[in-house]
Amino acid sequence: MATVSMSLVFQNPLLSPYNSKTRPLPRNQSNWFQAPTRTRTKPTSSFPSIRAQSGAAARKEDIVIVGAGIAGLATALSLHRLGVGSLVLEQAESLRTGGTSLTLFKNGWRVLDAIGVGNDLRTQFLEIQGMVVKTEDGRELRSFKFKDEDESFMAQPRGASCGEGNTAGNSCQSTASGRSSFSSKLAKIQKTENGETLLELVDGTQLSAKIVIGCDGIRSPIAKWMGFTEPKYVGHCAFRGLACYPGGQPFEPNLNQIYGRGQRAGFLPVSPTKVYWFVCFNRQSPGPKITDPSVLKQQAAELVRDWPSDLVNIIDNTPDDLIIRTPLVDRWLWPNISPPASAGSVVLVGDAWHPMTPNLGQGACCALEDAVVLARKLAGAIKSRPDTIGDALSSYGSERWPRIFPLTVRANLVGSLLQWENPVVCSVRNNVIFPKLVRLGPLLEHTNFDCEPLQAPVV
Repeated sequence: MATVSMSLVFQNPLLSPYNSKTRPLPRNQSNWFQAPTRTRTKPTSSFPSIRAQSGAAARKEDIVIVGAGIAGLATALSLHRLGVGSLVLEQAESLRTGGTSLTLFKNGWRVLDAIGVGNDLRTQFLEIQGMVVKTEDGRELRSFKFKDEDESFMAQPRGASCGEGNTAGNSCQSTASGRSSFSSKLAKIQKTENGETLLELVDGTQLSAKIVIGCDGIRSPIAKWMGFTEPKYVGHCAFRGLACYPGGQPFEPNLNQIYGRGQRAGFLPVSPTKVYWFVCFNRQSPGPKITDPSVLKQQAAELVRDWPSDLVNIIDNTPDDLIIRTPLVDRWLWPNISPPASAGSVVLVGDAWHPMTPNLGQGACCALEDAVVLARKLAGAIKSRPDTIGDALSSYGSERWPRIFPLTVRANLVGSLLQWENPVVCSVRNNVIFPKLVRLGPLLEHTNFDCEPLQAPVV
């Protein structure tokens, strides 16, 4: 259970799309979407920003990616690897670097390898070696070593806290030359008479795009415009936090899961000095939003007051500003009922299309998978027959749906089962299911994903 925005690449000075001196994009089909050529320079330590400016007529853009989270940045980099440029819009004033932790299973790491940043990231964060399952009174039910269950398994969580999130970006030697615009919150989207998509920002800036890729998260305005329903609350909320141990955290590199009645918790080390944790609890409705971090910490600690002391200590060692509480939601993409992933030249990626609960740890992994699949299909259409771009976007949705829908349902069901409140059912879970029936290998089959490196065609 972990979510955080990811700073992947984009480190070289970029050309502002709002600068009047910017060279206009060529209009012939062969290079409409071509990534700008550049010379390789040493990566810098900051993400160059472009501030949105208003007051001008709609500016023409080829590909606009809305959202600079993990889905948006991975999509932009994937396209860049295939020789296709893009503009990334982000509503925040800078790249989002806050959060708790991100756990990537082997399918996520295969995508990071394919887009050329996996090796740099592996050296910076811990590899989780196994899992330990306990009851709320500390009794161990089961322990696993991931590589004993699946020799190809690898789960390396990436820890990030405020001020530390750019570590991943600064470690990447290969950078994308796509452009980015911060303080660019989407206010309105509509189709134009010429078939392009008009994006209007809250400051009045207008962009006319040939292709729009919505990577704008769970509450995606683009998904709403396409006819998707709001994500549905699944009946439980989660506290999440990042504990800090300046002198070094004392835990083995294992995922620790603790199960009670109607609530569960877990923790895992993500770096030599940081430990990610969560507490998930049943609640009939999400309840009011609480903004006071000290209250959040107090509530989380109260839920597990009599649970294993390690967990209580971890919460105590968490700075107030590194604790969040969120309602867990998802959206089931029912066949022949839910809208498709694309509508004309507008397409969705990641949580914007398929928000899922974090019970399988697949939200970020699936967003990464989306990014490379979409990039391959889109780049292929652009390079060969630009008039088939709509078909390419539709093909992306058709290919991804059979994987995304079952994972969303499965994550929901796993969460519901783990949140059992009935004491008899909990006893069966603790004394029969976990000790005698659960086999980790089959449960990890969904982390299999083949992904070849992305390479632009040689010209």
